[in-house]
Amino acid sequence: MTSDFIVRPARPADARTLAELRWAFKREDYEGHPPAPVRHLEEAECWIRDRLSSGHWLAWVAAAGGEICGHVFLCPVERMPEPYADNDPIGYVTNFFVTPSQRNKGAGSALLDALRQHARSAGLEGLIVWPSERSSPLYQRYGFQPPEELLELPLDA
Repeated sequence: MTSDFIVRPARPADARTLAELRWAFKREDYEGHPPAPVRHLEEAECWIRDRLSSGHWLAWVAAAGGEICGHVFLCPVERMPEPYADNDPIGYVTNFFVTPSQRNKGAGSALLDALRQHARSAGLEGLIVWPSERSSPLYQRYGFQPPEELLELPLDA
């Protein structure tokens, strides 16, 4: 089942909508009973606008009927130069979300296709993501695999 939508790079002018969708995305983690936010929506809006304006972060949006209904964000991560190997940057993927009304209609796949196309054309070595339990099967269907070399040191203890 597909819907008429377009996928395009996000623009700084999209920041308010992207912040609103970020809040909706995170509310889903609480299954309808979220606590009071500790940050204002305007803080996210400014953060997104600043990152998109600087080009340090990239994002793609899916729009249906002229309204943004999904997004995915990418932060290219530079790596230290090496004398004996290529050290292409890697891409950190985050904040992948499609509104419930547009799920399973192709918007998510189109967003991941745009992300992969950009990553290849930008010469990224690979993409990494910390998926939720719910999103892990989606990423795996799309070709993401568990890491062989990554270690993580949680600092919240």
